[in-house]
Amino acid sequence: MSLANYQVGVRALCEFTAKQGDLDLRFTPSPSAQEGIDGHTQVTLRRSAIYQREVRLEGRYAQLHIKGRADGYDPEKQQLEEIKTYRGNLLAMPDNRRQLHWAQARVYAHLLCQKFELATLNVALIYFDVDTQKETALIEIQSAQALASFYNQLCEQFLQWAKQEIDHRQQRDSALKAMRFPYPDFRAGQRQLAEAMYKASNRACCLLAQAPTGIGKTIGSLFPMLKASAEHQLDKIFFLAAKTSGRQLALDAVQILQKQLPNTTLRTLELVAKTKACEFPENACHGESCPLAKGFYDRLPAARIAALQVPILDQERLRSVAIEHQVCPYYLSTEMVKWTDVIVGDYNYYFDLNAMLYALAINNDWKIGVLVDEAHNMVSRARAMYSAELSHRHLKAIRKHAPSSLKKSLDRLHRQWLQIEKMLGSDYVVHATVPEKLSKALETLNADLAIFVAESAATIDSDLQEFFFDVSLFNRLIESFDDHSIFDISTNNGDSLLCIRNIVPASFLKPRFKASHTSALFSATLSPWNYYNDLLGMPDNTAWINVESPFNAEQLSVNVVGQISTRYSDRNQSLAPIVELMATQYKNAPGNYLAFFSSFDYMDQVASLFQERFPSIRVWRQTRGMNEDARNQFLANFTDISEGIGFAVLGGAFGEGIDLPGARLIGAFIATLGLPQINPVNEQVKQRMHQHFGAGYDYTYLYPGIQKVVQAAGRVIRTTSDKGVIYLIDDRFAQPQIQRLLPEWWGLSA
Repeated sequence: MSLANYQVGVRALCEFTAKQGDLDLRFTPSPSAQEGIDGHTQVTLRRSAIYQREVRLEGRYAQLHIKGRADGYDPEKQQLEEIKTYRGNLLAMPDNRRQLHWAQARVYAHLLCQKFELATLNVALIYFDVDTQKETALIEIQSAQALASFYNQLCEQFLQWAKQEIDHRQQRDSALKAMRFPYPDFRAGQRQLAEAMYKASNRACCLLAQAPTGIGKTIGSLFPMLKASAEHQLDKIFFLAAKTSGRQLALDAVQILQKQLPNTTLRTLELVAKTKACEFPENACHGESCPLAKGFYDRLPAARIAALQVPILDQERLRSVAIEHQVCPYYLSTEMVKWTDVIVGDYNYYFDLNAMLYALAINNDWKIGVLVDEAHNMVSRARAMYSAELSHRHLKAIRKHAPSSLKKSLDRLHRQWLQIEKMLGSDYVVHATVPEKLSKALETLNADLAIFVAESAATIDSDLQEFFFDVSLFNRLIESFDDHSIFDISTNNGDSLLCIRNIVPASFLKPRFKASHTSALFSATLSPWNYYNDLLGMPDNTAWINVESPFNAEQLSVNVVGQISTRYSDRNQSLAPIVELMATQYKNAPGNYLAFFSSFDYMDQVASLFQERFPSIRVWRQTRGMNEDARNQFLANFTDISEGIGFAVLGGAFGEGIDLPGARLIGAFIATLGLPQINPVNEQVKQRMHQHFGAGYDYTYLYPGIQKVVQAAGRVIRTTSDKGVIYLIDDRFAQPQIQRLLPEWWGLSA
């Protein structure tokens, strides 16, 4: 790539050069994306027949190529218009945001003067209030010469940075092409995974990869995707993990690969939640309250340059740079997303409704590769991203102290809620659609709340603000409500809950996959592939690979205990046989074991009986609501020289994502199929799964349950030298249709 080809959008150019002063993020509700689109449409429909909309403009400065679309141009008035939607008090808009808007308008004005050879031009900022539908026009008359001078000034500031970025990109790609796998050999299965990843990028398609635990999936996916970055001209790699441990594995893998690259050739950034990055959580995000927000944009350039000298900007290193330059760590990280090559973060940064990485990729036209670690979690996580819940108890509490301007709309929602409650015939009822009157009441309340919050941003009660967030999300999901979700109302402890419950997140996720050059989802449990393909909305040309295991049946003794039933009705009869089975195995081969059960109650029953009958064997238990310290203490019991049994709940904190190699764990007892509880919600999910895919029971109960079993069993064998034993305790494990869902290398498949 040559510098002559360096392209930058007008917005990106202005954001880099024109922002000054404080970071000011006092909460002011902004219009949704759809409201913004509708607002632009409303403004342009009011213009004359000769009004030009979405005017494509481009220009050059030295080797820079600047591109963008002006919102509108009125040839009769010779007026360029930059349209911005808002809600609330326009005078309360932070000055740095207004400066950015003027910068964009003036750059578009210069490009327009060049295109039409104009000597002067009216430059207008049109602010459109989405609630009142009123326009406010701020107009200045500019000469082409003055606009050119402004444009040249911004471009000159950006040009030096652009030269640096092009040099970095050339050095990065050259180094990545020469980079070799950091170990003498690939592990068994690891090369197969890496080749599939690279081929998916080469074909510009998505990939579902089932790869066994312990083959080194993290480095086996990052290495080929980095090679693809150089060969296929990817701008960024997003490595998305379900848990903190997954992020750390990715950072560790990058550090290993980094050793053979020149310093800062590859730039890596870890994204963490704002709550974890904030230095002054008790302060508001503006210069009058937080010292790291005051003058943020004035100090940002130096902080940005310093950050680029740190190859791996994990949470601590980025914080160190931020504090040294007295800027907010979280918002420094959001800035560095634009200038780093590998971004490591949680799923939500790319997949949820307000995903930052997705928005940046679209706005900047990035060519991206997306890696999704432990992707078996994606179904439940994506469902949660596109679900929302409202509490009647919360509404009643808000009504008691609400300002008078909100009373009418709050009362209207309350009345509609009561009407729905009157029709309840049980504790759980599903409606085919969101009732129209309820929907209208929520829409009105949302609008009134938005106006109130915008006008009272500095003094708003946190509980009311939280309620506004909940109502806003609920309204957004009403707009997209379809057969991918259900609307239900339930009662619990005197409260009633309204819920839009997403069941099939496919339609929401499809645009995310389409926006990537390639997306690779990998996990030890992605079988059957059609379950994940269907629910996640994978593209039609998605590739599927089942990576060969580096392990063999001689390493892992898998025992099906078919004479015991762990069904709820049989649990009392199962306690003694399970205890005897565990004690016998332990006495024959003392060491560290994990025992998994379907619930805390069941686990406690077995653990108590075990301790009563075999008090000499050490036992420790998972407890409800364990914090991080308690979880670490639980895991600390597993050492190379310790012996005992840890009791845990299947699907909980210890069923996946923990690494206990060698003697730290030599066996597991799994006394459940892991099937989700049969309850009204899951039965509704089953009906919807049947409507969509004709496999209601399998998609709702069987596949998610077996996934948990395989994940838990995967804790035992972590390396090619490990040996261990697994007991699958339930008669249903002997069924051929169940065994076909278990890993082939276990040697059980019927």
